[in-house]
Amino acid sequence: MARRQMKLGVSMIGLGYHMAAWRHPDIDPAGNMKLSHYVDVTRIAQRGKLDLVFLADGVGIRAQDEPKGALARSSKNVVFEPLTLLSALAMVSEHVGLVATASTTYNEPYHVARKFASLDHISGGRAGWNVVSSFTDTEARNFGFEKAPDYDKRYDRAGEFVEVVRGLWESWEDDAFIRDKASGINYDESKLHVLNHRGEHFRVAGPLNVARTPQGHPVIFQAGASDAGRELAAATADGLYAASQELSVAQAYYSDVKGRMARYGREPEHLRIMPGLLAVPGRTRQEAQDKHEQVQSLLDPLLGLNQLSRVMGDLSAYDVDGPVPDSIDPRMRSRAQIFLDLAKRDNLTIRQLYTLVAAGNGHRTVVGTPTDIADAMQEWFEQGAADGYNILPPWLPGGLADVVDMVVPELQRRGLFRTEYEGTTLRENLGVPYPTHRRAALARGLAAE
Repeated sequence: MARRQMKLGVSMIGLGYHMAAWRHPDIDPAGNMKLSHYVDVTRIAQRGKLDLVFLADGVGIRAQDEPKGALARSSKNVVFEPLTLLSALAMVSEHVGLVATASTTYNEPYHVARKFASLDHISGGRAGWNVVSSFTDTEARNFGFEKAPDYDKRYDRAGEFVEVVRGLWESWEDDAFIRDKASGINYDESKLHVLNHRGEHFRVAGPLNVARTPQGHPVIFQAGASDAGRELAAATADGLYAASQELSVAQAYYSDVKGRMARYGREPEHLRIMPGLLAVPGRTRQEAQDKHEQVQSLLDPLLGLNQLSRVMGDLSAYDVDGPVPDSIDPRMRSRAQIFLDLAKRDNLTIRQLYTLVAAGNGHRTVVGTPTDIADAMQEWFEQGAADGYNILPPWLPGGLADVVDMVVPELQRRGLFRTEYEGTTLRENLGVPYPTHRRAALARGLAAE
């Protein structure tokens, strides 16, 4: 039996995961609006045999300008629209998966179903959709609302949204299109399924005007840490992004989500849980630490405080050199709890906390030699906490090149990561099953009765 191997993706948002990445001496500060920058990142990821590149996204400038002037110090205010960018990257890559965020709050299911199905065809079966709901008032005001919907409403809409998209992706069976010139028959009418969805949030007739895709349907990713998010992931996700600092917390999360899958008729191995990992490798521990401290030294205090405020709520009334308050109104509940846990564990001030999270935004950070980083990855992978990792390079493309050139070979030497891609689609490389066409199976079952 082949040894279980980890799956690896890379978050390639902007110029890197660190808030000060754009100030790094090796970076073109305008690169986040240049296609060539993302081409370089994608090619490095493919050279390292990574499963996927991932684009996080928001439908507006997601951060609050707290303290005033903080946003002017950030490079994360302008980004390409993800589906447009990934379609371009599909033309300069052959193997690596292409995954992007699309919100269920300010899109319509038909739009999302059509765009990602198109990307799956364009890329030859490498598309993935990261399902999120939008939580900021800034985004809401771009769509005619003053405030974002409340938490429960957002997740209720998201659940129905995903179900409608999956239904639209099943408009056509795999072999529906005959395209017989002699007979003049283009498709088999019995293999077209009209959705006719009527629900609380959506009324969608269908069918989708894109054929069944190379993967059956694009791979679905999510990042839910709340109870509602975990339930949605257990029901529908193929991949799950997670954030944990401690092994025991990551193990509990992993076990909880996978333990929910049986009620949806799913096997635990049909979902890949990939915690975020900010890795800074060096040939020596000192070299790695110097790299990390270099980018840390570039962090503007206003931007550091903003990083906390966008998750935890407005902290302007508190002394930055005083303790982190635990009575604030968080904007991102799960991530805020991670920040609070970090602060309490190490008795951190607000300033110390924002310095700590500026790099990984609450994700696990490992700074050291390739052996140190591979050891850390192997421990969680083998101790029931992860199926792989979403690598978070502090700066791009150099931070990813360091991981690909130093850490990936060490993982390969240990037999923990592939040396060649297993298949041609993202689904095949992740090792998640080709989806059953549920509407066809239901129609066949009814016909048999």
